[in-house]
Amino acid sequence: MSVRNFEDLICWKKAQDLSVDIYTIFRSLKDYSFKDQIQRTSVSISNNIAEGSERTTKEFSRLLSIAKSSCNEVKSLLFLAFRLNYINEEQKATLLLKTVEVSKIVQGLKTSIEKNI
Repeated sequence: MSVRNFEDLICWKKAQDLSVDIYTIFRSLKDYSFKDQIQRTSVSISNNIAEGSERTTKEFSRLLSIAKSSCNEVKSLLFLAFRLNYINEEQKATLLLKTVEVSKIVQGLKTSIEKNI
């Protein structure tokens, strides 16, 4: 299944929004390895969606699974960021809700395209 424009996918748009939020919140963090990890992981969500959109249905499904895994990695890093006092409770809650939302939308797309496998 090829998607005409990945930019039209809601999950891609929401994943991009999540990355912008991550970059904004962690912009001034001096723990550069942590900042790099959470930023790269958040970006990989939308990148896997975009990459998969040009692949076969089976490959797209696999890349959507990777995008979901990246959502979980971001969630794990957010819990750690909170414990390290890099973010406050409100930031953690807001970002966690966004990662859950992205993950659910990605799963919905994955379920939908797998009907064509």
